[in-house]
Amino acid sequence: MSQSLTAAGPVAELALTGDVARPARLTVTDLLAWPQHRVRVSFECATSGMQHHLFEGPLLHDVLSDAGPGFDPARRKDRLRFLIAVRGADGHHGLLSWAEIDPDFGRAPVLLAVGIDDTPLDHAGPQLVLPQDRCGGRHISGIQAIHVDGRYAPPTTSAKPSPPRADRRVRSST
Repeated sequence: MSQSLTAAGPVAELALTGDVARPARLTVTDLLAWPQHRVRVSFECATSGMQHHLFEGPLLHDVLSDAGPGFDPARRKDRLRFLIAVRGADGHHGLLSWAEIDPDFGRAPVLLAVGIDDTPLDHAGPQLVLPQDRCGGRHISGIQAIHVDGRYAPPTTSAKPSPPRADRRVRSST
């Protein structure tokens, strides 16, 4: 396994921020407090081809739910407007919708992995693992930040549709 996963050094932390009642700074050790799930994942990596790994960690949904997302209980399905932005130590970032991970909707078993192939990630930091993705593009190593954002409101009904662009107008053949 890579030296970066086990090298001595400071323990990595991720900042959990945004529209949550309880923002937090979490380490791999903190993430062990949630129920752990193990999943064998295969995904295609653009730089190193097909990858096969065994990941272990809590579900992203469980961790974020404990942080108290700012859903409005008076608004039906308010949680569907929430987005989750994840950033890794190498600058890699990805975006998920709350609906993807919510058990009432997409129910995707997205993990905050605390271990890969039975190697703890204490110093490297947790990894975002989307077992359902064929491509590893949203697999993010060394998570530094997770931001929950509920500012996205549905479009208003009073908005007028934009006129067609000039280059897309249909021409009459008469």
